[in-house]
Amino acid sequence: MPPIRAALAVLLATAFSAQAETISEQPYPGTIVLKVDASNFAQQIFRVRQTIPAKPGKLTLLYPQWVVANHGPSGALNQFAGLKVSANGKPLDWKRDPLDVWAFAIDVPAGASAIDVEFQYLSPIEANQGRTTFTADILGVQWQSLALYPAGYRSRNITVQPNLTVPPGWQFGSALQTAARNGDEIAFKPLDLETLLDSPLFAGRYFRRVDLDPGAKVPVHLNMVADSAEQLAATPEQIAPHRALIQQAYKLFDSKHYRHYDFLFAISDEFGGIGREHHESSENGVKLGYFTEWAKYEARRELLSHEFVHSWNGKFRRPAGQDVPNFNTPLDNSLLWVYEGQTQYWGAVLAARSGLIKPENTRDLLAASAARLDNVKGREWRAVQDTTYDPIVNARRPQVWNNWQRGEDYYQEGQLIWLDADTRIRELSNGKRSLDDFARAFFGVDDGARVAKHYTFDQLVAALNAVQPYDWAGFLRSRVESHGPGAPLDGLARAGWKLVYAEQQTPFLKAQEELGKSANFQYSLGFSVGAEGKLEAFMWEGVGFKAGMSGGSTLLAVNGRAYKPDVLRAAVTAAKDGKEPIQLLVKKGSLYQTYALDYHGGLKYPRLERIAGAPDRLEAILKPLK
Repeated sequence: MPPIRAALAVLLATAFSAQAETISEQPYPGTIVLKVDASNFAQQIFRVRQTIPAKPGKLTLLYPQWVVANHGPSGALNQFAGLKVSANGKPLDWKRDPLDVWAFAIDVPAGASAIDVEFQYLSPIEANQGRTTFTADILGVQWQSLALYPAGYRSRNITVQPNLTVPPGWQFGSALQTAARNGDEIAFKPLDLETLLDSPLFAGRYFRRVDLDPGAKVPVHLNMVADSAEQLAATPEQIAPHRALIQQAYKLFDSKHYRHYDFLFAISDEFGGIGREHHESSENGVKLGYFTEWAKYEARRELLSHEFVHSWNGKFRRPAGQDVPNFNTPLDNSLLWVYEGQTQYWGAVLAARSGLIKPENTRDLLAASAARLDNVKGREWRAVQDTTYDPIVNARRPQVWNNWQRGEDYYQEGQLIWLDADTRIRELSNGKRSLDDFARAFFGVDDGARVAKHYTFDQLVAALNAVQPYDWAGFLRSRVESHGPGAPLDGLARAGWKLVYAEQQTPFLKAQEELGKSANFQYSLGFSVGAEGKLEAFMWEGVGFKAGMSGGSTLLAVNGRAYKPDVLRAAVTAAKDGKEPIQLLVKKGSLYQTYALDYHGGLKYPRLERIAGAPDRLEAILKPLK
């Protein structure tokens, strides 16, 4: 690099470095006024204006990088546009930090007491641009995409007064407290930036609000939006298990860490699906039919229980590495197998205890999860502990060979680990204690407190030991750092069940497969076949892999017959009693190729089977609390 350019680079690096600033513990002086116009549903453009108190001199503004509850630096900076800054009616220049592109430097002129900022958030209008948060009927407001904030202060010490304009006549749900509403313009009460960004909003043309805990001092509401009014027509019988979920959670945790709780629930084929936790609310998005095709979509109902549990685990109790000053400081995700893994466990348990999902169907979902994890070849090189960094490493981008690369397995493998812990406590205490006691003592502490209470691994271990003395540090480390072989299935066995494979799918798992328009041959041929014959979900070194097959291919024919799921199933069954390979005609790009799969093991589908003579602790775990 030429000397002049090198010197310039050093000068720029020294001039910018927003995150190198010392974080003040003092409140940011003044209140930021935030105005968001979200009335343009035709073009899905959010128009943002902010008035930010500021004194003359240098000011750095940050665009949130680490999205609330998304575990990674996934802020929508690519959809941020049109930034203009002014003071006293005169435009000001801004400069982006060359080393931290989320930071913008501004010189506040003499005589100014505030700056005015405006920009647009250009929300996605096509699937390849990101998740859809704005449709002709539904609006999702995620404040981290709609605000700049001053560097150098803790986000909890920055006060913001938010305002929102919604499309004409739309109603909304949010944990935010409304100060006033004038037509479609809503003013919310001032609050700190950290709580604001943790308090999203759903609004819709079609809206329904249901009280899930009638008469309670601490209210809980289900705020529903949908593509049409009929999608909101929940019957009393359908609402009942949602109300039971609240009561079962209270019996488990024996506490509440919110002033009120709001489920934000979208039922739509156009609005992007989501499951994201917040302290006093959650964002939940499912496809059409949640109520209108109640029996068909039973598996979807675990979403609400999972996100509700997060108010205790993940929002109130948080890993110490997530105690950061603002939304542009990296998070330590190393305890996500507790944050998400134990939430995955309690989400499934509470869904069963409340009646959202039948216990036998919960077992099927557990079998499917256990089978997938037990066949993860990537375990050889990557322990589940390392997958806690996947929100940063991969950010949920599509993977070429997921079975080898591994994804965010800390969710479902964490569930198996905590089942193992629960059954171990029950066994050691002769049924007198369980993980319920840990949940009550660890997550239920300080009833009514809403400030996050952080914990370390050692504190987690101490809390487990207080419930049941054991080598919990060794127990947990051996599982999260294990390379197998296979998934941690000891908890299933101790619960009285074992993972087996049968030639026939359980009716519930078969229905789930049909809903996904896929056909699962992973445990036989080593892949699944998606809609229109797309080959996917390959097992690393499975039958198909060893034959040279890969994703990005389409299955056209099986033994000379046009592909249909039943045609391939029949061929796998027929090959079990013969010696001839299964012939598959596959198209990849412009190339057509025939693969001969020399497989004779028959169809294999996972299910749980009772262990003769063993106590059924899983039944006790899934039984409603009295």
